[in-house]
Amino acid sequence: MSKLRVLDLFSGIGGFSLGLELTGGFETVAFCEIDPRAQAVLRAQWPGVPVLDDVTDADFFEVQADVITAGFPCQDISVAGKGAGLAGSRSGLFRHVVRAIRVVRPAIALLENVAALLNRGMGEVLGELAEVGYDAEWDCIPAAAVGLPHGRDRVWIAAYRDGLRELQPRWGIGDERGWVGDRREAVDWVLSRGGVLRSADGIPAGLDRIGLCGNAVVPQIPELIGRAILVAEGRAAT
Repeated sequence: MSKLRVLDLFSGIGGFSLGLELTGGFETVAFCEIDPRAQAVLRAQWPGVPVLDDVTDADFFEVQADVITAGFPCQDISVAGKGAGLAGSRSGLFRHVVRAIRVVRPAIALLENVAALLNRGMGEVLGELAEVGYDAEWDCIPAAAVGLPHGRDRVWIAAYRDGLRELQPRWGIGDERGWVGDRREAVDWVLSRGGVLRSADGIPAGLDRIGLCGNAVVPQIPELIGRAILVAEGRAAT
């Protein structure tokens, strides 16, 4: 069975793609990332996969994908910002995620942002997804929910074309929630998942530039969501 093709927007250093590809059921067919340092990482780790540059210029008409992912900018949504929400110039780039969804028509879109989105634009996000024909479910999942020794609370949104799916009860996050014993046990759990960053966040060794990793998603969470997608699609390994 062929893998689900992923268009990864606001890719950073590829945390979303890494998590999904760990399931064995996804392959990234294109990235879109404007930071040249992050682009260098993507080209090194995913050689041969196109890296589009500015999301505002990309037309996406040549991309065929089953899944679009986007950890879109949080600066105008975060409580550390000025609270402009989706009216801000950075977080407002969400509209280009919607544009990509409208053009590509993936079966599923997976989005991530800070938990403050729930009070600073969630209605707009859900409304704009609905306007292009996508129903959605969501959950706030911190890094601690997958055993990591810090909070990093984020809202994760799964949106489905024509509203035909429901994944949240099967995301599998509930089985991992809470601290996994002490910090040593948490680190051991992450190490068992593969290559990691010094801070045990699941990013491949060597990609430890603070700015890039600070913007990355925790790969274990899209991995769990990805596995739920594969089960719902009848693609899970038996």
